[in-house]
Amino acid sequence: MKVLLAAPRSFCAGVDRAIEIVERLLEQNGPPVYVRHQIVHNEHVVRRLEELGAVFVEDESEIPEGEICVLSAHGVAPSVKENAQARGLKVVDATCPLVNKVHAEARTYADSGHLVALVGHANHVEVIGTLGERPESTVVIESPEQARLLETDRPVAVITQTTLSLDDVAPIVDALEDHLGTLRRPHADDICYATQNRQDAVKEMVRLGATLILVIGSETSSNAQRLVEVAQSAGAEATLVDGESALDPQLLDGHTTVGLTAGASTPEELVKATAARLAASGYDTLEEITVAREDVHFRLPREVAKA
Repeated sequence: MKVLLAAPRSFCAGVDRAIEIVERLLEQNGPPVYVRHQIVHNEHVVRRLEELGAVFVEDESEIPEGEICVLSAHGVAPSVKENAQARGLKVVDATCPLVNKVHAEARTYADSGHLVALVGHANHVEVIGTLGERPESTVVIESPEQARLLETDRPVAVITQTTLSLDDVAPIVDALEDHLGTLRRPHADDICYATQNRQDAVKEMVRLGATLILVIGSETSSNAQRLVEVAQSAGAEATLVDGESALDPQLLDGHTTVGLTAGASTPEELVKATAARLAASGYDTLEEITVAREDVHFRLPREVAKA
């Protein structure tokens, strides 16, 4: 029995950057360092940073005046930044640069007279932040059915939540185009490179014979949840595991080849721990399946950059 190990997996450049920002602020200033929303959607990461002195809040109004306020990797609406600054908070923006790119597209399209169709999950924090750029000119579309109900006399431009899959986005954009006619389709790189690479690795593991895909990640992680869906769409059984708990032996019944991957906000140490549990269960052959090499690095903000 063997394990196919996805590559790439675990942290992406945006997650690495966000976590390093909090770590450096704690090192330079000492605790507490306040973070608006979970810095990334992984419970293990959040607990570790809390132990170092990070304090996570859901709204900037919960942070005492004058304190540091780190904005999470998912991005926020401009009103959040304005409110934080009005309260005298020292704002450090850990938004992923790829999310910032989509925010910029929302502003550009709306300001040029377009209705912005934002494909994504309405309750996801990234979508809430992007919607906040131009709420009067943006509508969130979650499904092809919703797309076919959209009525407007304005030209339409489509942008997307970065952590969706291309397979999720395509039918919604196609439905919009069929319904409304010509529109500005989303840029290919609106889907984050790391999201796409991890999904491609899952598909390849299924193609190579993995009948069960274990995705390590938290329930709140959109990109980890999408990996489960991609595996299921490719024909495998798939489930989300936290990487810290024991594996249910019944989960492995009937599977001789198991695929293992992790969402972009999941630390590699949880992958190693899960691989060790699988080895102890008899899956002692490990083969890494590589579909891409990642060498992306994002610069840190000036507030924490080393001199």
